Amino acid sequence: MKQRKVPIRMCVGCRENLPKKQLVRVVKSPEGEISIDLTGKKSGRGAYICRKEVCLKKAQKTKALQRALETDIEPEIFVRLFDELPEEEDE
Repeated sequence: MKQRKVPIRMCVGCRENLPKKQLVRVVKSPEGEISIDLTGKKSGRGAYICRKEVCLKKAQKTKALQRALETDIEPEIFVRLFDELPEEEDE
């Protein structure tokens, strides 16, 4: 039986490679709107981040999210992202 490979993505905050399902996708839509994509299927440019607030803070401080999404991100958007970020799941 053929075994499926688990997609691996890198967190823009801590730069750790993790299975895609453990990360949250932040997407810039074609219209330029930044949002959290819990389905992983929204169209637009995406970047992945851990479900940890510390990783989002680090991505904000180092401007890693801005570079990954190729756009400037207003501070209000980071406030909204912190509010929408799902809690880390216990394993």
